Amino acid sequence: MKKIVLMMLALAAAAFGAEAVAEVAAEAAVVNETLKAYSMIAAGVGLGLAALGGAIGMGHTAAATIAGTARNPGLGGKLMTTMFIALAMIEAQVIYTLVIALIALYANPFLG
Repeated sequence: MKKIVLMMLALAAAAFGAEAVAEVAAEAAVVNETLKAYSMIAAGVGLGLAALGGAIGMGHTAAATIAGTARNPGLGGKLMTTMFIALAMIEAQVIYTLVIALIALYANPFLG
């Protein structure tokens, strides 16, 4: 008799546990969708700001190089080399932001 009672209790616990697991899974799905939506917004805004900052920085770098070359044409080659190094470093910051945005979109560590 004890075995039957224990079996009935085990089956009841499994039934209630399955219902609880289904509720938790449904809530987790909503949380995951919300997190995905916020990740997409963050990636778009972050990449947009990085591109804007990079464009402004590149513009200032090019303007300074042109002004320096206009003042002293003999240093044009050295200024151009320095400008390209600065542009590469500015662009690297935008590429880092792109990588972080792609991680947030496709390999988000917070999605379980």
